[in-house]
Amino acid sequence: MTTRINPSILSADFANLERELGRIATADLVHVDVMDNHFVPNLTFGLQMVQRLQEVSPIPLDVHLMIDDPDRWAPAYAEAGAFSVTFHAEAAGEPVSLARRLRDLGARAGIALKPGTDATPYLDLLPEFDQVLVMTVEPGFGGQAFIPETMPKLARVADAVQDAGLDVWLQVDGGITEDTIGIAAEAGANTFVAGSAVFNGAGAPAGRIAALRDAVAAHPHSHR
Repeated sequence: MTTRINPSILSADFANLERELGRIATADLVHVDVMDNHFVPNLTFGLQMVQRLQEVSPIPLDVHLMIDDPDRWAPAYAEAGAFSVTFHAEAAGEPVSLARRLRDLGARAGIALKPGTDATPYLDLLPEFDQVLVMTVEPGFGGQAFIPETMPKLARVADAVQDAGLDVWLQVDGGITEDTIGIAAEAGANTFVAGSAVFNGAGAPAGRIAALRDAVAAHPHSHR
């Protein structure tokens, strides 16, 4: 199984983002949380910031849109060069049409599910997506505790992806640490967003990224 570690710049030093991106160059992608203070009660940054990050980042951008009306706004992030654009199922009016638009623009299309959102309506739509993000905290703020009750949902999505023979990345975001990443890996995740665990611990981020990879390797994919 390919393991992807995507540090979240929500935990980085916003005054030195280019330097912070350089410190996580050994990661797979950089997770960029776009929040609009409507869909979630927090405000981060928008398209202009993402365009600038795209210009200076040594690794591809994994954009997570926690915004209202992604049908209107998400395509611009694909046009900006983001490698992956994930929007929320709860906010999208036409998720399949939006995913196809993102793919047409050259980005991977991802759909995100909040902890309380049932995955069932989306299982038959999995071929339309390149990534499913199962939120392991309520979206909006970094540094929250992992919600283990989301793991059965993750396992159901993993089963559906495997049964259909699809190459859909299964991402988790929220409370991912060396202690919790193995739980998510065993439930089927292969793409892990970590903020505080990468930027706020002891030692250099590269070492903490490596430690997260090691923690996944110690927990083989075994949810079935």
